Formats: sequence, C-alpha cells, structure tokens
Amino acid sequence: MKTFKMLSFDLVTKDGVQPFPLIDGIIINQENSHQSWVLELFMEKQYRSTFDELLANATVFNVRAVISFPDNEPAPFQVIVHTVEEIGNHVSVLLKGTLKIKRSKYAEQLLSELLAEGVSLEDLLDRFTQDMKKRPKLKND
Repeated sequence: MKTFKMLSFDLVTKDGVQPFPLIDGIIINQENSHQSWVLELFMEKQYRSTFDELLANATVFNVRAVISFPDNEPAPFQVIVHTVEEIGNHVSVLLKGTLKIKRSKYAEQLLSELLAEGVSLEDLLDRFTQDMKKRPKLKND
C-alpha cells in the first residue's frame, strides 16, 4: 500500500464541479488486484449531509483530488461512500473506489475546447493558464 496527502477534493456533478474544503485528507492506493483506492476526507461538519445522502443511496459518483503537490493535475476517481463519522465538530468521510485514467491529457483537451470556443489569440494564454490552475470540468469529460 502507498499513502498520499490529499490537498483538495471536488465532487463532479452533471452541473460542474463542487469543491469541498478539506482540513486534512489522505489517499491510499491499496495496490491490490481490484486496483482499489481509499480516500479519507476530514472536513467541517456542515458538509456531512451531502455524504450521508450518497451513503444512504449507495450512489457511485465521480470525484477528483489533487495529490501530494498543488501543481499536480487532479486525479479522477469513481467512488462510493463507505462511512461517515463525526469527530468533534468535524466529519470524517471514507470513500472507496478506483482511479479513472481518462483525464491524462487535460491540457490538450482544455486547449482544444478553448480554440473551439473561439477564444482570441490575445486571451488564449491567459485563459489557458487560468483554467489549468482552476481545472474546470471539460465538455469531453
């Protein structure tokens, strides 16, 4: 098994990306035949209801997380909620799932969308740089 620091976490929905501010987080690659990963989110209690609902419905959903370094591309996962536990004024959410390989060419996809959008050459570098940092959901995603 390998453990990594999780720096940011986003829930991917049909309407876009919903960020969840973390107090702390870890990601564990279980390195097993199922290619399973465990994500633990430690956050403010106000976010509990979102994960309680996903747990109650046994919903499989997509998320993305930045691992280890802030400049890393967000890693896409398909997960389910395993447990939600209150710890004082905070909540620990345990997710289990698999890594999706699909977004390995984010920069190329982003550039293609910006060009298709008709972004002017004067604005292209600024938009590209800005979106590489923000990582908006792509239409192709």
